[in-house]
Amino acid sequence: MSEREEIDNIEESCEVEHHHDNVVKRVSSIMPDEEMLYDLADFYKVFADSTRIKILYALLQSELCVCDLAEVLGASQSAVSHQLRMLKQMKLVKFRREGKAIVYSLSDDHIQNILSQGFEHITE
Repeated sequence: MSEREEIDNIEESCEVEHHHDNVVKRVSSIMPDEEMLYDLADFYKVFADSTRIKILYALLQSELCVCDLAEVLGASQSAVSHQLRMLKQMKLVKFRREGKAIVYSLSDDHIQNILSQGFEHITE
């Protein structure tokens, strides 16, 4: 039996009802509040769209304007702008005006780290 099959066959609940009160109390006391957990879940939802991931990956390589991003992604400027709006709202990208163009870049190094960790995880 492969490791994957063994993992799939593991029962997902306890066979007996037994609480480890000291562990439950300790972990419960350090759990973030509901609002913070909700905000974190919203943050990770941004990464659930492959177009947004492509935009972030492209911006990891270089600052780009909307028309260049659209060209790189093979998408319309309208579609890219829509996704950039969401990325801006979540503070993952920032922008600046350069003449008549709006140039986008990643907000900070955290975004690079998140993408790198994600790629590392899926390629293990």
